Amino acid sequence: MALFKKYRPNLVNLMQLSEANYMLIIRLLADNSVPGEVREFFINDHLSYHLEVQEVTKYTSKIAFMQSSKMSGLSVGEHLRPNMVIRLYHDAKTSEVISSQHVAKIAPRYDYPNKQMHLPNEKQQVMMFLKEWLQLCLTQGQVNISHLPHIIKGS
Repeated sequence: MALFKKYRPNLVNLMQLSEANYMLIIRLLADNSVPGEVREFFINDHLSYHLEVQEVTKYTSKIAFMQSSKMSGLSVGEHLRPNMVIRLYHDAKTSEVISSQHVAKIAPRYDYPNKQMHLPNEKQQVMMFLKEWLQLCLTQGQVNISHLPHIIKGS
């Protein structure tokens, strides 16, 4: 019987990823966070990424980041397209992936094996994946900016 060594998150690495992702998102938003704003980054004819500002408060912002794909007329199902919700902490200049692929909370560490088949370092992997997405959008994306219509409650 093989024993698994318990995974311990590398906090320095997690904080560096958190800070790097924060700075990349701020650059992609052009330091202009307006609730309802959507920035679409076109990588090529078949691939784009959407960055949507969902919420802005004095110290935090909530951002949705998702991929859109159109492969040879076939639409890739929503459950197969990567998507994340990120919380930006402006006072600390850090970011945190608060959900990914419809997983509501991502723990910093998982025991392995587990029923959901999460990696022991799932949070770090998701944050590294986000960093790669953001860098792709920054270096190769052509941006289109739009605003979601505001829904007025009570009318």
